[in-house]
Amino acid sequence: MFSLGDYVVRLSYKKDILFRITYISPNQIARLKGVSYRVVADAPLADLELAESMRYTSKEDHIMSAIESSVQSIIKKREEEKKGKHPTFQKTGTVLHIDGDAYYLNLCLKYYKLLDIPAIGEHVAEADQPKKIKYFLEKYSPDILVLTGHDALNKTYKSIYDVNEYRNSSYFIEAVKRARAIRPNMSELVIFAGACQSYFEEILAAGADFAASPGRVLIHALDPVFIVERIAQCPFYKVLPLEEALEYTITKFKGLGGYEILGKCRRGGPVVSEADNKKEIEKEKDIDERKRLVPEKMTKEQIERELAKPLFKDSTSEFENKMQAYLNKCRLISQQK
Repeated sequence: MFSLGDYVVRLSYKKDILFRITYISPNQIARLKGVSYRVVADAPLADLELAESMRYTSKEDHIMSAIESSVQSIIKKREEEKKGKHPTFQKTGTVLHIDGDAYYLNLCLKYYKLLDIPAIGEHVAEADQPKKIKYFLEKYSPDILVLTGHDALNKTYKSIYDVNEYRNSSYFIEAVKRARAIRPNMSELVIFAGACQSYFEEILAAGADFAASPGRVLIHALDPVFIVERIAQCPFYKVLPLEEALEYTITKFKGLGGYEILGKCRRGGPVVSEADNKKEIEKEKDIDERKRLVPEKMTKEQIERELAKPLFKDSTSEFENKMQAYLNKCRLISQQK
């Protein structure tokens, strides 16, 4: 009845989240990955229902509308800030986004591009992220690092402060520690790490600036993107308050938290257009020409050559037409008097 890759919902959770099946065990237990939320789960096949052509549940459809609204708000805000101002150069922070899920990675890269944020993506399983972080940091030297994927807190957990109760938090914690050992200066590298229900406090203690999930709730696949956008657009001399960092995120303070940081955006001088360049070149030529035509410094041949040049650039017919138009205008004025 069920196959790998099928989209399903869980009956016991009132079909709240859309999942896809990534593995089915011999004892009929399915491993699931959220489509919109960064969560992994196990469920008996008897608890599942095929989602058919469903792209999102009703709850998730509402969230997608909120995401599109946030994107439009960001773009509109930027346009308003630029209105009436001369275009200037701008350098935003470069993002290295390491994701344990290829689908989420591609989704995030799409939105980075839409929001005009320079981003590099690498698909690396959560368990392998600590092993590969050194290589990627040295290869790309980013300003902002995102370490994410899937995570989950055990249903039968005894303490939320035991790392063994989490599916992938230990990997995020170790990856952050290794990243911070290479780039210890927090003003040089801003780190976001974690996923759904991750061990928030330990990820921050490892050296992250932002992490998931304070309330042990599910975070949306695009939450890291909206935090990064705020960091990348904030000027390097300005402190970014946590409220502003989470402004456009879906899960807000229950899903995400962290510290105040300095932004990563640097603005430069005015952008000189091709038309402006041409004007400047013509202006310089005119100045050079006037400097060159100083009678005291000109030879007799140069003076004769300049005197021989026509005073007007119009052809004879163009000159006659202009004169005729001028005379006609004079007659009309005379007649009116």
